[in-house]
Amino acid sequence: MKVYHNIFDIHVNNKTVVTLGTFDGVHKGHQAILDRLVNLSKLEGLDSLVLTFFPHPRLVVASENEVKLLNTIDERTELLEKKNINHFVIHPFDQEFANLTPEEFVKKILVDQFKIQKIIIGHDHKFGKNRAADFNDLKNFGQQYGFEVEEISAQLVDEVSVSSTKIRNALIDGNVELANEYLGYQYSIQGEVQKGNQLGRTINFPTANIVVKEDYKLIPKIGVYAVNIIHDSTRYFGMMNIGMRPTINGTTKTIEVNIFNFDKDIYGDILKIEFVKKIREEQKFESFDHLKQQLYKDQNTVKNIFKI
Repeated sequence: MKVYHNIFDIHVNNKTVVTLGTFDGVHKGHQAILDRLVNLSKLEGLDSLVLTFFPHPRLVVASENEVKLLNTIDERTELLEKKNINHFVIHPFDQEFANLTPEEFVKKILVDQFKIQKIIIGHDHKFGKNRAADFNDLKNFGQQYGFEVEEISAQLVDEVSVSSTKIRNALIDGNVELANEYLGYQYSIQGEVQKGNQLGRTINFPTANIVVKEDYKLIPKIGVYAVNIIHDSTRYFGMMNIGMRPTINGTTKTIEVNIFNFDKDIYGDILKIEFVKKIREEQKFESFDHLKQQLYKDQNTVKNIFKI
């Protein structure tokens, strides 16, 4: 997959089949569109092309500074890489781009730059200035400029339409199992291990303090989770606490993971954490002894989940 960081960096020789959107989460609904894109490209001898935007359009158009995303741009790229797409274009979304009329977008970008032969879009896709155009408008442009338009209906999971918003809400509620079902894979975060207060070591539960650099990345609800940890391509089991550490009167939210059967110096290393299940809420304990007793219970709960 070739990756481009601006629409005008790409120069295609072959006609293309295109899909576009933010693809935040690359969830099951997105995957259906991408699978159709790749299959069509092979059947019709076209190049497959995905256009996405960064930063998220809502951050630019609506000034929603608190919008949290399911994927960093690197995670989104990694997920799309698995789909065997020919071209992945990440265009910087700014006010100038947002002001393109629907026809300017179709003519300048899709027709002139991408040499579009066919476009596949989701059932609710809107485009152009103020998101004024929809599927029917795109069909009209297709007739005018000589390309086909195909619509993908909402993908259903347990009779509920999948959307990035529903996945975000599930994670905000701490329901990582529902989020994972919608995604089709385990939700994850990545961060650098930095030194914390090291109190966990004193009660036989050392933790790695994780710092996620991308402030737009959505962190699930405060609580204790069963997690997978990937370090240097090796997978481990463990439990993670997201919270304020009320037992020690903490004042800032931290992300700490206890990795089972692990004893390495990993300060400065990057860990990938995959969420499997929330096991309880964070709580304040009367003493470190009470906290330690609960951590042993948590450990057994997590081991039962992983059957280890």
